[in-house]
Order: sequence, then structure tokens, then C-alpha cells
Amino acid sequence: MAKTKDQAGRQCRRTWWGRGPMEFEQEIEHLKAPDGGALIPWLLMVIGPGTDVVKGEVPVPWLAASGLAVFCVLYVSTIRSAFGGRRTGPLPFRLLCALGAVALSLSLGYGGNFMLLFVLVSLCAGCVTRSRRQLGATLTLLSATAGCVSGMHHGGFWSTASLSYGTFLSGLVVSVIITLFHAVDQLKSTRQELARSAVAEERLRFSRDLHDLLGHTLSVVVVKAEAARRLAPRDLEAALTQVGDIESVGRQALTEIREAVTGYREGSLSTELDRARSALAASDIEVVLHESGPPLPPQTEALLGWVVREGVTNVVRHSGATLTRIELHSADGQAHLTITDNGHGPAAAPSPASPASGGTATLRSARTGTGLRGLTERLAAAGGSLTSGAAAAGGFRVAAVLPVGEDTAA
Repeated sequence: MAKTKDQAGRQCRRTWWGRGPMEFEQEIEHLKAPDGGALIPWLLMVIGPGTDVVKGEVPVPWLAASGLAVFCVLYVSTIRSAFGGRRTGPLPFRLLCALGAVALSLSLGYGGNFMLLFVLVSLCAGCVTRSRRQLGATLTLLSATAGCVSGMHHGGFWSTASLSYGTFLSGLVVSVIITLFHAVDQLKSTRQELARSAVAEERLRFSRDLHDLLGHTLSVVVVKAEAARRLAPRDLEAALTQVGDIESVGRQALTEIREAVTGYREGSLSTELDRARSALAASDIEVVLHESGPPLPPQTEALLGWVVREGVTNVVRHSGATLTRIELHSADGQAHLTITDNGHGPAAAPSPASPASGGTATLRSARTGTGLRGLTERLAAAGGSLTSGAAAAGGFRVAAVLPVGEDTAA
């Protein structure tokens, strides 16, 4: 069982190209929708036809240079409009049509490297089109046009096929990426809304439970108090009886509130172990879990769940460990829980200098944290014990012992 838990822990620690789960979630949270800036560098593709113009390998070079300049301006304008505030209007599509017309004119007139302009037009088409049907029709038209122009210039079969395929694929990839970004934005918004709804629903449930719990009790207290006030001047004994009833009702209400809050705050031991495994894995700390013995009563599990929560929190925050062992064993009427890590052990703090030490400060073990002190008191009240300190092989060790019984106090 330990081997299986160990392997699961190692698999959970690393996901997607070596990133930890928490790192990956943080990257997803910080993802922003594309603004078109990533497509501007693709204009470097005009270096090919631009080189032909500079070398004078095309007729009427000034006309070709002017056409390339117009193409670049239209390309940037199309990208900006596709991701700007007017992306839902007709302007982006009109600019795309103008860009395609310039690319077609230059390709028909000069061929060669000028046919690469169809790829840039396809990139813009992937940004501008808003439906799959429109995208398919636009990319098919561009791909077929690029293939026909290449065939007119005797580009050869493979050259023509490569140009057509590249034109179609470029726009398709851009469209898919933009769609995925929009889907991630919608999922993040949905998750935030669900989280807010869950919190609001839980608050409503808790407030409703407290209202149901206290409404009747407080009403009885008010009625008893009014009766005691009326009876006090003429029948002190009867008034004291009413006061006693108020005390009894109040004590019962306190007991019910404690039970309600305890049930609201505490989860099962298995839940805490799952949370501990997730927290350790997210901190790149390998976890080995050993469990043996019969099932534990709910109250015992609740107390041990607090020990797991506090112990694992200390490991994550303070230990600097790479390995943590959690061992749970129940036998002979007792439950034993041990949490051991291979970190740097208990912290040391300088103690004040004393005359006996010649005025030199000495080192002492750091005081037990507030959480561990509170757990020690809770376990002692339930007939158990909690010890913590340096482990035999280095690191830190927390050990809890509890009697196994249905009446264990929590």
C-alpha cells in the first residue's frame, strides 16, 4: 500500500512538462486573451518578396514596393481591428477582403516569394471569421486561390500543394488557438461564479441551521425571563424556578451550538489525509502513507484529522523537507498517528546570555507552536497524548496517541 501511495504522490507532483499542479493552475489563472500582438512578427515573411524588390528581380520595382507597403499596412490594420473594440462590425471583414485583393494582385503580377502573402492573409482570416462555416469557406477559397496562382506560375505539384496546405493550416491553427483562449476565459468566469455561489449557499445553510437551532431556544428564554420578572415581587420561589429553567435552557443551547459548530468545521480523517496528500504533492514533498488496523470511531477520527492538518501544515511551511511519512495504526484499544519528515528539524533560537555561561548566548529548541500546544490540550482532554520533536534520523516528528472509544471527547 505504501508503494502505491508513493507512486501516486510522485505522479501528482509533476504534470505538463514538469510543472507542479499549483504552478500549472497559476499559469491558467494568469492567461490573458490574445490581443493580436503575437501575429505582428509574422510580417517578417515579407522579407522574401522584399528581397526580390531590392535586388531588382521583379519588373517595375517601385510598384511592387508600394504594393508591399500597402499590404503591410492592411495586415496590421486587419489584426488590430479583429482584436479591437470594433471586431464585431463589418470593418475587419472589409479589411480582410482588401488584404486578399492586394495579395492576389501582387502574386499574379510577380509570383515567386510574393505567393507567401497568402499565408499572412490566412492568418488574418483565422482572426476575423466568427463561425466554423465562414472560416471553412474563407480558408478553402484562399487555399484554392493560392494553388491556382502557383499553378499559373508553373510552381510544380509539390510547391503548389505545400502552398495550399500551408495557407489552409495557418488560418485554422490561429482560429483554434483563439477559440481555446475564449473557452479558458469562460471556464475561469464560470469557476469563479460557482465558487461565489457555493460560498453564498453554504453561508445561507449555516445561517438557516443556526436560526432553526436558536429560534425556539431564545423564544423560550424570553418567555421564562418575562415570567420571572412578573413573579419576583409576589412569589420569589416561583421566580427562582423560572430562572433555573432559563439556566437549563441556556446550557442546552450552548451544547447544541458546540455540536453544530464542531460538525461544521471538522471533516473525516480520510478527507484530511486526502488534503494532506494534495498539499504535500503541490509543495513537491513526497508522501508515504501507511494505514493499518480496524476503522476508528468518528470522534477519534475527528481529533486525528486535526493532528494531520496541523502536522502537515508545519511540514509545508517550516520543514524544508522532501519526504514525509504518515503512519496510522490502531490496535489494543489505542490509535497511533505519526508524522515524520526529513527536513531540518526543530528550529533553534538564541537564549538570553546568563552569568553562568560567561555572558555568552546559548542555543535552545524553539518553543512549541500554538497549534501544537492546542492539539496537546485537546488530546489530553480526550485521554490521549501528543509529542513532538526531533526525529531519530533527522527532521521533525509528531506522534499522537488516542484511546479508541465511541465516547472520546472532541
